[in-house]
Amino acid sequence: MSRNTTVIDLRHIQKIYQMGLEKVYALRDITTTININEYVALMGPSGSGKSTLMNILGCLDTPTSGEYFLEGENVSKMTGDELAHIRNKKIGFVFQTFNLLPRMSALENVALPLIYAGYNKSKRIEMAEKALTVVGLQDRMDHNPNELSGGQRQRVAIARAIVNNPAIILADEPTGNLDTKTSIEIMEIFKEIHNAGNTVILVTHEPDIAEHAQRTIKLRDGLIESDSMTKKAAHELI
Repeated sequence: MSRNTTVIDLRHIQKIYQMGLEKVYALRDITTTININEYVALMGPSGSGKSTLMNILGCLDTPTSGEYFLEGENVSKMTGDELAHIRNKKIGFVFQTFNLLPRMSALENVALPLIYAGYNKSKRIEMAEKALTVVGLQDRMDHNPNELSGGQRQRVAIARAIVNNPAIILADEPTGNLDTKTSIEIMEIFKEIHNAGNTVILVTHEPDIAEHAQRTIKLRDGLIESDSMTKKAAHELI
């Protein structure tokens, strides 16, 4: 697959919130592209706009102005229903708090997005089993979240994110609730997912976690402050 094919194209993205009589500029002017199979870390201090940008990238919100093209499709002016369809088909989410349904097994949690995607039950089970095997949980498929460790729960969440083979995997502080050893294991899974051809966007405030990516985009005050290769990526080019 070509590494020069653009999957995300942001053009002059602004997000303005009206707070009474005051306008708050969460994003001032964001223009950048992300290619297929890139691994990007999105960083910035509190109030920098990274959460707002993540919500726009994930089609959870729309920009006030500017354009967002996802796989060549302009999603910046879509309706709520259209965005929900895009989220289900093209974006896999991994959250810091896992967001698993407690009364469902790991297999059922992973298969859930496939219901909305219209797959029949046997196909859902087949795809969910494959995704759980990718993250090393083939022996925990029937366990509920409360029977799993934090690291195992995050693996279930990652399996759910990749089960539909989305255009991008969007991970929001995926190691925030995990100890160091488990964090390293989870980042190894993201490395394997990236190596398999997926585009990964990682939102983090931890520099050591960001170093697992190829590229770091740093935001400040709603603008891109810097956009550069990570030390690891630069070293691999030597």
